[in-house]
Amino acid sequence: MNASPYTIQHGLIQNAVFKASANKNERPDPEDIRLIIVHGISLPPEHFGNHYIDDFFLNTLDPQAHPYFAEIAELRVSTHLLIRRDGRVTQYVPFHQRAWHAGVSSFNGEENCNDFSIGIELEGTDQLAYTEQQYAELGRCCRSLIQHYPLISPTHIVGHCDVAPGRKTDPGTSFDWERFRALL
Repeated sequence: MNASPYTIQHGLIQNAVFKASANKNERPDPEDIRLIIVHGISLPPEHFGNHYIDDFFLNTLDPQAHPYFAEIAELRVSTHLLIRRDGRVTQYVPFHQRAWHAGVSSFNGEENCNDFSIGIELEGTDQLAYTEQQYAELGRCCRSLIQHYPLISPTHIVGHCDVAPGRKTDPGTSFDWERFRALL
């Protein structure tokens, strides 16, 4: 059974812990929110349950903590939501602001998807199955966003790979779109 949607107030979803990222700015039109982009992330790659994703989005990632971090520590990126493998949700940017998650991107011929999208990161990899808790929370968060932002429809929920083909592959072949869409 699908749980009822969460309340969204002042751009924040009720179930999330909020950790404010500096990596954001104003949207060209704060009312034009019509796309959800699903991503996958793990830091270091294929490691879960640590603080490094938070550190990355909060610009506190220690480049000495892992060899991979030296390549990415200076990047300035963010997302709206992160859903961890146990289903815990963290929000970094209020929905009415532009998070820096999609990069060079296009949806239905329109460039700069960050302008009109909400980014949701799933802690995981392209090849490893996402968890039951993640699907449940992603479904509930997306139902909440669809209810709150009338321009978003279930057909406007895509993967990072769909808006940046050839450049990005996440959420990967391990993400079960059919299973996810059944939750909407």
